[in-house]
Amino acid sequence: MNVFYVLNGQKLKRYFLIAVAVAFSIGIIYAERDNITVFAPQQPAAIYSIPTEKKIVALTFDISWGEKKTEPILNVLKEKNVKQATFFLSSPWSQSHPDIVKKIIDAGFEIGSHGHKHDNYSKFSDEEIRKQIMTAHTILTDVTGKQPNLIRLPNGDFDKRVLRIAEELNYKVIQWDTDSLDWMTPGTDKIVNRVVTKTHPGDIILLHASDSAKQTAEALPAIIDQLRSNGYDFVNVSELISQTDIEGKPVQEKSASTAAFPQWSAKE
Repeated sequence: MNVFYVLNGQKLKRYFLIAVAVAFSIGIIYAERDNITVFAPQQPAAIYSIPTEKKIVALTFDISWGEKKTEPILNVLKEKNVKQATFFLSSPWSQSHPDIVKKIIDAGFEIGSHGHKHDNYSKFSDEEIRKQIMTAHTILTDVTGKQPNLIRLPNGDFDKRVLRIAEELNYKVIQWDTDSLDWMTPGTDKIVNRVVTKTHPGDIILLHASDSAKQTAEALPAIIDQLRSNGYDFVNVSELISQTDIEGKPVQEKSASTAAFPQWSAKE
């Protein structure tokens, strides 16, 4: 006996559209499988910039090596009457150069942690991550007389565990939206052009004051002048954060450095 199934035309069309939608969704999930975030927005996130219409930005300087380039940068900031900026200091460098640290503090600039060992923290165990952050915290507190609560991790490297542990230790992880690439010594004009063209309201700008950043002090006056001519004012990271809600970025399963950032040497 032959059995015939008659399907309503509208039902057949509906089933077909549902099947297409399911297949499309599966395709997107497969294609973006490496970019699926590993935590919800309410969980810890690194701070790259602040959503605001105010023309305010934070100049930030990482230091982990050398003693020749920091003071020229401090001199430029003084000459240009920039009263707020944030310096992220590695604890071994701070311990070896307390006189320079004092000059940074006396100039009124904010101090953040750049960790202890200059390595990728995402490869460490939870216990070692905690040890590295707290070792730096203890040293920086002793050298500066203040407890830092901002951290820029070495090499800009972190994963969801690092973010969680940093938050447990009352730290905010600070990244950047505009990277000057000054550590590559591309030439002062290229450093200036890169910063000025990429900067936006609420931006965190990455610069270096280690000896490996040979052209930063030379590029800095033009950066300051041109950003000011574009209407920008300079604040430190804490002041920037206080202006509005934080714009964090979710973390991929891969560490941040391997996903998005260049690997820097220990002489960053």
